Amino acid sequence: MEAQKVDMFIMSNGKFLEGHQMNMIRERLLDLDDSKWAMLSTIQFKDPTTLLIVSLLAGSLGIDRFMLGDSGLGVGKLLTCGGLGIWTIVDWFQIQKSTREKNLQKLQQFLY
Repeated sequence: MEAQKVDMFIMSNGKFLEGHQMNMIRERLLDLDDSKWAMLSTIQFKDPTTLLIVSLLAGSLGIDRFMLGDSGLGVGKLLTCGGLGIWTIVDWFQIQKSTREKNLQKLQQFLY
């Protein structure tokens, strides 16, 4: 794939992915055919900041986990009121990393 397209993708989607993995992602994208650009540009990533705000406001209900796609954890948080508040507080610090990991998994499904 063209370096300009890859750089544009990284610049526009860098906040959705872990910074230390950008070099690996860039190399993998450079190895792709240009025909895959249309599919790559349609990938919808979750915004870590949005998930953090949802976690702060309604984390004890598990809504943040449902939005992330972790239905089982969402149900668990809902039934235990966020693990009696402890799980909710832990998620305030972990949800952005979890969101970026899920985004990376989504990108890796496309790359491999």
